[in-house]
Amino acid sequence: MTADTEATDSSDKPDYDSPWKEALEPFFPEFLALLFPAIHAQIDWSVAPVFLDKELQQIGGNSPRGRRYADKLVRVRAKDGSDLYVLIHVEIQGDAESDFSARMFLYQTRLRDCHKIDVVSLAVLTDTSPSFRPKSFRHARWGCGIVFRFPVVKLLDYTTPERWAELEASDNVFALVVMAPKIINWSGPR
Repeated sequence: MTADTEATDSSDKPDYDSPWKEALEPFFPEFLALLFPAIHAQIDWSVAPVFLDKELQQIGGNSPRGRRYADKLVRVRAKDGSDLYVLIHVEIQGDAESDFSARMFLYQTRLRDCHKIDVVSLAVLTDTSPSFRPKSFRHARWGCGIVFRFPVVKLLDYTTPERWAELEASDNVFALVVMAPKIINWSGPR
């Protein structure tokens, strides 16, 4: 294996996202309340969320980039009084990837096609690149086009003194998950 191959071999890459994925299941309401409060407010929390990781792995398994460990997929009930379920795809992204927005769109369309219900895709960017801020996927040709937007939280934004003070003062347990990398002096993907 050459040095170039080693640099691109995903099996040698450290797994920075697993701790996040592990924390999402027991603290999902707190996660949304802290990072996506407007979405948290739209969920009927009297109905327990259902985690659908196998379903997400099925739609992510045919990736041209090889096997991908799918992130979290959760079925929740909306507060609007209907029996509508919403699948929330939470993408924990640790590297600045040029095809990230296209992948978010692909997961969105595959989930919608498979489950025939509304899908809300959320991105939590754990990378250290200040300029990497994808929030939409756009495609257009010959008068036909699509724009797909998704809410994004960039954890790097929480490292300012003001935002850090907010995390320290928060009684939300998920604030500790956001603070953990800096507390243990982890600087993100290297």
